[in-house]
Order: sequence, then structure tokens, then C-alpha cells
Amino acid sequence: MSFQSIVRLSLDSPVHAVSVLGTEFCLDLCGCAPQECESFTISGSPGVLVDIRNTVPVITNDGVATTQLSLSDPMDVLVKMTSPTLAIDGDKVMVSYYQPDEEVPMATAELYLTGIAVSLDVDIYRSGQIEMSSDKWPKKNWVWGPSGWGAILLVNCSPPDMGQVADKTKKVFSEEEIKNLSQMVLTMQGPSRILRKHRLLLHTSKEEAKKARVYRPQENGSGIFELVLGPGQHTHSFSPRESGMQETFYVEAIEFPSASFSGLISYSLSLVEESQDPSIPETLVYKDMVVFRVAPCIFVPSTQMPLEVYLCRELQVQGFVNAVTELSEKSNCQVASVYEDPNRLGRWLQDEMAFCYTQAPHKTVSLVLDTPRLAKLEDFPMKYSLSPRVGYVIRYTKDHRVASVDSIGNLMVSPPVKFKGKEYPLGRILIGSSFYPSREGRDMSKDLRDFLYAQQVQAPVELFSDWLMTGHVDEFMCFLPALVKSGDEKGFWLLLASPSSCYRLFREKQKEGYGDMPLFEEVREDQLLSNGRESSTINQLLADKNLRKQNDYVEKCINLNRQILKRELGLQDRDIIDIPQLFCLEQLMNVPSIQQTERLYARPYFPNLLRVMVMNKNLGIPKPFGPQIKGTCCLEEKICQLLEPLGFQCTFINDFDCYLTEIGDFCACANIRRVPFAYKWWRMVP
Repeated sequence: MSFQSIVRLSLDSPVHAVSVLGTEFCLDLCGCAPQECESFTISGSPGVLVDIRNTVPVITNDGVATTQLSLSDPMDVLVKMTSPTLAIDGDKVMVSYYQPDEEVPMATAELYLTGIAVSLDVDIYRSGQIEMSSDKWPKKNWVWGPSGWGAILLVNCSPPDMGQVADKTKKVFSEEEIKNLSQMVLTMQGPSRILRKHRLLLHTSKEEAKKARVYRPQENGSGIFELVLGPGQHTHSFSPRESGMQETFYVEAIEFPSASFSGLISYSLSLVEESQDPSIPETLVYKDMVVFRVAPCIFVPSTQMPLEVYLCRELQVQGFVNAVTELSEKSNCQVASVYEDPNRLGRWLQDEMAFCYTQAPHKTVSLVLDTPRLAKLEDFPMKYSLSPRVGYVIRYTKDHRVASVDSIGNLMVSPPVKFKGKEYPLGRILIGSSFYPSREGRDMSKDLRDFLYAQQVQAPVELFSDWLMTGHVDEFMCFLPALVKSGDEKGFWLLLASPSSCYRLFREKQKEGYGDMPLFEEVREDQLLSNGRESSTINQLLADKNLRKQNDYVEKCINLNRQILKRELGLQDRDIIDIPQLFCLEQLMNVPSIQQTERLYARPYFPNLLRVMVMNKNLGIPKPFGPQIKGTCCLEEKICQLLEPLGFQCTFINDFDCYLTEIGDFCACANIRRVPFAYKWWRMVP
């Protein structure tokens, strides 16, 4: 932004002006033109670009057009420097005024120009390269889409105790950490005599200074970086200089977009001319500005390839850890051990942790988003168990009940979908809620919900999940990748829990003469007793009218979500696989008596077949302990009949000791880090 919009010429003496590269000013030709002159010519030295608009050549008596231009026509004469000058008054513009039909000018005005370069530049075209841009518009206007522009910032996702020194104004970055920061280059060039009269100011607003930090490396190459802008420090002044400068700054965001933060942060560079007279204030000559957008937190669906399984190894329950480790090895997936907090019993690993990633053109960073329910346990060992280059971010929720939807575990992500002309190349976030107000209703906290919406790139869909004991959407649904794709398929499968499918299977086995075969035959009586279950036969289950009514209610809740998913994800019935699963209604578990309600909530009657560990074609599924028919569990056999023809390999894992205890289904004791999307988020239009 130039503040020198008009330069007025004089016939008495040459005019001198300082021009910043990339800006143009209007030349006032008429103010000093002699009254008897009707035309003019204008010329500039090689470093000057003169653009004359709305003028026509002068026509002489013989009808020939000359290079003289008429003064009587409205005109705009714009002048712009193309390169900085080496010395004061290094370029000039000369204007000559002519009387009618004269070829010799009556008068001449001279403008001497000193060109200086002042620029603040970032990676506006998302190529990983920074170049000085003469086009100021993309620098200060961030645009989404494949043809968009605008620089991007990554949030600092390093654990809080890493990379710090005692002095808060300085920080030590490793070579790997510095790659996460976005660069911002300040350039100033011009004759030393001019530079000594000007100083530069790098600044942002007080509010935006709280959202990011700007560092400059110390010249000694020690790896220590000085904090230039950040919380409580929104301006930085550079003293007048003897020579030009080009300096690279490193910028990191402090927080992700949220309801109170749009994600946009602007930085300005102001060129100020200092007055030689103490009574005269300094003058703002030029201002440049760049805008960053903070990269969103992007969640990954189960259809993406697995990279790493995080596992609470101390949960040595019926060989669960060994089975998951074997499944991971079969999928060429690393296993990372997590130290287990004995007070948490493992379930926090998925209920309160979500693996996601954030991305800029120069770097992609995997991270775990931690939403601890109890602030006193914020120092989870999880952050010390993470693999190198995996970030860690805490975002608090306000939950005070164990059985609640106020948790990051109450979140899934669909694979990419396209429906009714709208594309969601990064899928859509699916969160559970109560759908209608009631005294016992539970919803995800407003803070966490607003955070998910503020990321913009995975437009959330709300599902009805408050009917479940845990309230988590992954209790009744799961996504699998389509290993063999056809033209009319979505590229993934949606698995939905289906009590009616389970009843249909049991009726078939009853008609085949297996009605006396029991569930839980392989489970010890003490395990059944501690989990509130008893060994029931197929006949007994089918005769239990109360259980059937409970599952009719569950079926209605699931079918409501089925219609929402079909509408919001553009699914057809052929994209959905019904998985046999029974539920029963019980009171909330593990809550203080004061929080107990009369309302009953659904829990899986047998280990939940929808809590699948998806590792591409290898699936880890809770062992359901269904009726054994000819030595084979009929529920396992049905699952294999549904999924194996699609290319999946099913491994059933015994987690019965987990499934109804405080630990929960085994999936709560493991979490999977997956490959980020190949699609770049900034190419989409939210």
C-alpha cells in the first residue's frame, strides 16, 4: 500500500521522489503546464515504467499522428519503478510541453526518482517457494480452491516441555522442528543515504499476536531463535540501516481455529520516514501485508492405511495384547507401547485420544489430540510414548461423568464422499448427540463441537447416539475400505449394527434344529457373573419378549441414523452391510448415585462386532461367543460370509474380560495412527 499517490511536477526546479517497487503513483502533468501549451511528450529512464491511459495522439495539420499527447483530454499518467536504484536520483522522468504545431518544446519538467525495494513475502502460491511478488492482492487475501492462494501456518504440536529454554524470549529448535515453521522473508534494498532516513516496523494486532509466534535466528548459528512477535509482543521495530537487508523469519501458530478464532493471521511491514525536525511526526510511506491461514486439524477415517498401533501392553487380558500385536505384524504395521496409568484402565487411549494430522505445503505433521476428562490427569504418559515427529495437543472438555458423549471418542470420520454435486474430499466428521432436549440428555461439549466445526474441511454430521450407554457412534457403525472397487460403488463399505439381522440368523439356526445351542458356552461362569450375563440358548433368546422390545427400540435408533447417513453421505442400500448384533437396556454404569437416572441405555448383549480394528484387509473383531454349531460360532461364520468375499480376513479376538468391565471393548485400549489423505486440504472449497 503506497501513501504517495500523486506527484506534482514543477517547471522551476526538478522534483525528487522516493518510489517503492511494486507501487505506482499518478503524475500531475497539468498543474505546471504553460497555458499556451496544448500537448506534451513523456519519457522515462530504463528503470521506470510509464503507463498513459485515456489519451489520444495529437493530429498535425497534415493529418499525421505524432508522439505528442493532448493536454485537453482527461488522462491518467501512472509511473512505477521496475528495479531499485543504485544511487540517489538514479532514474528520472522528463515531460516536455508543446505549443500548437511546434516541434520544439516550450518548457520541460523533470522528476528524479530513487527506487527502493520493501517487501514482506511468504509462500502465497503454496509451492514451497518464496518469491517477491509484485501482485499485492494474493498476499493479503486468502482464497480456497485449486486455483486459490494464501500462505499456511502449522500449529506447534510439540509436547509442552520440548524445545524450551529458560528465557521465554528465546527458543532452541532442532533441525527437524524448524521444518515445521513457515518462512516469512523481509527485503529492503536501496541507496544507503535513503535507508538511513527510514525505518521498518513489523507488526500485527494484539489479538492475532496471541495466536502465533514469529522468530528470527541468532546470527551466531547456535540454533537459538529470538522471539520477535508473539503473545504480549505485537510490534518489532528495525532501526534505520546503512545498507539493504534480507532477513528470514520463522512463524508457528499456537492454536488451531476455533469458534473464537477464524484461523487467519496477518502481518504487516510499515516503512516510516523519520523527520529531521523533532516537532514534526514521522511519516508512513509504505505498508505491505501478508495473511496466513492456520492449517486445520484433520481426522482420518478407518479406511486409510494403518501406520502404527498404540497399545496398552499392561492389559494382559486373555492374550489380547499378543493377538493385536500379531494382527499388526500381519498388516506390516508397527506397534508402539503406551505406559498404562493404573487409574485409567486403558479406556482413555481411544475415548480421549484421536490421531489426526495437520498439513502445510512444506510439511505434514501427525499428531494426537488429547481431550482429558480430568484436568488433574493432564500429564498423561501418552505424550512420552509417541513416536518421533508425532505431535501432541491438549484440548480440554468439561465432562464430569464417565459415561458421556463429551469425548473425542464420540467421533468418527467418513471416507471421502461426493453427493449432489458437493465434494467432501477429506470425508465428513460424524459426532453423536441427543437430538432433542431432555433432563437426561447428553451432548458433546459446545467447546469441542465448535472446535470441530471451525476446522471447516470435514463438515460435521450429527448422529443420534444418546441411546447408547457410552453414547459413542462407533458402537453401532464402522467403515471398511472397498478392496475391489467397481464403477458404481463408493469406494468403502458402511457396517451398521442390526438386531433384526441377528434375530433372523438365530431363527434360521432354530429352524435347522440348533435352538438348544447356548451363547457364551466358552465363557467361565465367574466371567459371566461379573459381567451381568448368563448362558442363554437360542430358544431362550428368541422367547425373551422384553429383550426383543429393547432391540426393536435399538433398531429404530439405528435406522434413524441409517437415513441420516444415506442422505448426508450419498449412500445407497448396496453400500451398507448389516452386522448381526444384539443390545440390552441397562442403567448407567460407573457413575455416582447422584448422577444415576431412571432412563435405561443400550449396551451390547455380547461383545460388540462393530468395534472393529481395521488394518486394510485385516480386521480385528471382538469374539462374540455366539452359539457353537458344528464347532463354529454361528455369529463368526456369518461375519466371515459377509466380509471375506469382499477380500477381508477376519481375526476374532477374545476380550470378554474387557467388554463389560470398566475397561470397555478392547478397541478402547488401542488406537491406530493412519496415513494422511493425499488430497491437500487447501485445494477444496468448504
